[in-house]
Amino acid sequence: MALLNRIAERVLDLPPALTRDVEVRRGLRVPMPDGVELLADRYAPRRVRGAPTILIRTPYGRGGLMGAGLCRPFAERGYQVLVQACRGTGGSGGRFDPFGHERADGLATLDWIEKQPWFHGHLLTFGPSYLGYAQWAMAPDAGDRITAMAPLVTASQFRDQTYLGDSYTLRGTLNWTALMAGRQDGRLRALLHDLRGRRRTLAAMEHLPLAEADTLATGRRVEWFQQWLAAETRGHPYWEPERDHRARVGEVRAPVSMVGGWYDLFLFSQLEDYAALRAAGREPHLTIGPWVHSDRAALGVAVNEALEWFRAHVTGDRRALRAEPVRLYVQGAEEWRDYPTWPPPGPKPWTWHLQPGGGLAPHSPAESAPSRFRYDPADPTPGVGGPLLDGKAGGRKDNAAVEVRPDVLVFTSAALGEPVEVIGPVSARVELRSSRAHTDVFVRVCDVDPRGRSLNVCDGLQRVTPERFPADAEGVRSVRVDLWPTAYRFRAGHRIRVQVCGGSFPRFARNPGTGEPLGTAVRLLPAEQEVFHDPRRRSGVTFPAIRAL
Repeated sequence: MALLNRIAERVLDLPPALTRDVEVRRGLRVPMPDGVELLADRYAPRRVRGAPTILIRTPYGRGGLMGAGLCRPFAERGYQVLVQACRGTGGSGGRFDPFGHERADGLATLDWIEKQPWFHGHLLTFGPSYLGYAQWAMAPDAGDRITAMAPLVTASQFRDQTYLGDSYTLRGTLNWTALMAGRQDGRLRALLHDLRGRRRTLAAMEHLPLAEADTLATGRRVEWFQQWLAAETRGHPYWEPERDHRARVGEVRAPVSMVGGWYDLFLFSQLEDYAALRAAGREPHLTIGPWVHSDRAALGVAVNEALEWFRAHVTGDRRALRAEPVRLYVQGAEEWRDYPTWPPPGPKPWTWHLQPGGGLAPHSPAESAPSRFRYDPADPTPGVGGPLLDGKAGGRKDNAAVEVRPDVLVFTSAALGEPVEVIGPVSARVELRSSRAHTDVFVRVCDVDPRGRSLNVCDGLQRVTPERFPADAEGVRSVRVDLWPTAYRFRAGHRIRVQVCGGSFPRFARNPGTGEPLGTAVRLLPAEQEVFHDPRRRSGVTFPAIRAL
């Protein structure tokens, strides 16, 4: 365990420890109002008087890397750490119901902590992903009881990550379902999933109807996966209000330091949480780096920033905090920059229009016939990289294999004579005519270097329905697609490329073209697609850009 602890220190690039003398008490029983007991472990530095308490609530277990790689490093730097297994996980009682109990259980845990003789009045929270969601769930009702928060690669609600662009994020939801189902069935099943379950889960993504995919991936029907398939409409009672806390983010009184990644699937919603705090008059700190969801570098930055953030708010001395609250890694320039807000001041909207013949330029296109492609859900357009839960598959990848497919339209600019920086939200407008009333539009921006490598920068998908995107008299729909925000420099000599296609599978569930319910659809109907690029119907991507740097 000591070796694992030292490895974690080097990987996370932590400052020197204050002490190595840490007491660990395992299996503390924390009672909930309904009689369920949740288990927790407490790490405490023996020779640090009045140590503040960091609460970490997790569904992924209390030991192993959680203890040696996170709890002990915090304890060795002067903090008590209480790591608690969420309901129905890690030995805690009750039934695991994703997102359903974190508000009530978190608040009951705060009540319990405040009664302990070792608690000295400062309660801090930390954690990524689900651990960050657990912070947001209890924070609005906690008032001043939380001294400071440090959520990373997470959001106050997971509904929008389940249905990005109104489509279903199949790869992330089914992978996570298989992972958690394996943990529910014991350590052996969890180990078997890690060893061979990934291949079985990927195969299950190909299956229809999707309502049977959980059984194929895990060997049994998983209740929460079934609920997600059924709860696809906005405002569905499954999500609101108990599992969706975005409406109350502005009520959070604890100072918040957020860390995200340009290729993290929670970034869009995380920035909405940031905006809600700003609108409520708060001053959150925000750091976004060139990371995927499970990047160890992101965790290292988050731990180091949390140590500074917690120290400043426990002591009241904020002089060590950076002068500007927003720190962004500008890819392409490969440098960190500090700003007063997100989005940063300065960049102006600049639209690059799709051109006939596969061009891309910031001027209006000439008269032209639309570009055409055929999307066949029986042979869905594959996804490459991007904001995935799976860090190995996500991030920046060479798109060459996808761009040569006949179901992908590619529009490329001339080589840039000067650098162009894009910093902020990105969106696309696609003028589409489809043979199907139900279809998807996927748009991706890539950076093409002088060697011809096409690396994805940001992307987005929008599910098209007749109700949301009505067709005009000529059958054309104007479809807005929100792409992932970014901070990126396209260097001189590089080219900007835009892909337009009908999906990104299995990241997103394929659109069968029938309009049938998500979980029960089995028929697959191909769609003939036309993308317009003429002076009257201009398709393009709008960047927040600074030119001629």
